[in-house]
Amino acid sequence: MMKYVWTLILSITFAIPATQAQTPAHDLEHIYTPTADAKADIAAAIKQAAQENKHVLLQIGGNWCIWCKRLYKFVEDDAALKSAMDNNYVVYHLNYSKENKNLPTLKELGYPQRFGFPVLVVLDAKGNRLHTQNSGLLESADSYDKKKVQEFLKQWSPAALLPSNYTNE
Repeated sequence: MMKYVWTLILSITFAIPATQAQTPAHDLEHIYTPTADAKADIAAAIKQAAQENKHVLLQIGGNWCIWCKRLYKFVEDDAALKSAMDNNYVVYHLNYSKENKNLPTLKELGYPQRFGFPVLVVLDAKGNRLHTQNSGLLESADSYDKKKVQEFLKQWSPAALLPSNYTNE
């Protein structure tokens, strides 16, 4: 009987860490929300960006998109990129899927889906579109290039667009 109790205890002891190890650090299956009200969510992101002196970064794609998941994880797992993003942008993951393509919103954004997915759109704190980025230009082999992503985040940050940075005083 004791042999069975110890076997059970050891089985549980080894099963718990194995289960925890299989849990992903990021929920890559639910980055995008097909049922979200994109128009309302973007308006809230713009309001937040205005309060925090940031820009809005829309990452447009879907939970079906492997490159969307790679970009999300690439930034989340890199402290410098994550910091640059968090310090300069309010990020919103705008869904594009068979359940909800958000076509009226994409029309207002100038049809960014023409670049494939994910596609990045930068809005200022008033909701004006500043830039649409084909994320394929940020790739390197089967991932993303840190220097390219970092440069993109820097070049479209609020500080980069301050007129005072471009005067001869």
